[in-house]
Amino acid sequence: MAGLEVLYTCVSDGITCPQDAVVCFVHWDVIKSGYRCVGCGDEPRSSDKKSELLPADWSSNKELYSLRYKAKDGDTQFMLKAIVVDSTLIFNLMNSSTQQVTDLTVNISDHVDAEQLRSFDSVFKDTDSLSEKVRTQLLPPRDRPTGQRAETKSRRDEEVEQRRRGEDEGIPTRHPRQGTQPNWPDPMLPPFAAGGADLDPFGSRGGGGMIVDPLRSGYPRSGFDPSSGIPDILPPGAVPPGARFDPFGPIGRRRPGPDPDHMPPPGYDDMFM
Repeated sequence: MAGLEVLYTCVSDGITCPQDAVVCFVHWDVIKSGYRCVGCGDEPRSSDKKSELLPADWSSNKELYSLRYKAKDGDTQFMLKAIVVDSTLIFNLMNSSTQQVTDLTVNISDHVDAEQLRSFDSVFKDTDSLSEKVRTQLLPPRDRPTGQRAETKSRRDEEVEQRRRGEDEGIPTRHPRQGTQPNWPDPMLPPFAAGGADLDPFGSRGGGGMIVDPLRSGYPRSGFDPSSGIPDILPPGAVPPGARFDPFGPIGRRRPGPDPDHMPPPGYDDMFM
């Protein structure tokens, strides 16, 4: 705790309550980490200068402490505020450039003996624990000890691995089952050969799927070619050459005259007519 006793002795006249002692200790830890105090209050002053000591009026407000710091070798400013809430002190450290904020809550009675404010040897309790909290929770992340960052990263990696392992156990695998595919028989080979012609729309395997094919029934045909089209019914090329064709009406031109179904007779929808 080198330097803390000297600091405490220098500012002992301003320490009149337990929270003063806690603020003094936190200030010492911040200074030890490479920062310098430039003043108190929220606004910069012309008298600001980097110092390891606390400003003269640092403890004038016993409910709200405001201290400004800068890095020893830089100009980035940090604002440290400590607010008294019941028996605790809540510290907030904000980087004025990035607005990044860190915080720390300290139970005053855990670290300061209110009856020993005038005796440095007895005033502080469990200083190692408080110093560890300041370095790992309050100071900016870049100033935290390497061991702490490594421990945090290791813990985070472990949590991610556990989450991934839980997801793997709860979700079925997406890899297809390995193994020999079933030997599906060819539908064109026996025992399916009997229906093979139904799967060949152009009759290239011989025979059609129809029981009676009007174009392959063995009887004399009129010789018309459906691929050339059927006047007023199918345009040329509508039926591929050689394709099986089942006529859906009389071959030839439509009958002249009006369509007998164009004008239904009166009462045609009467089922008893």
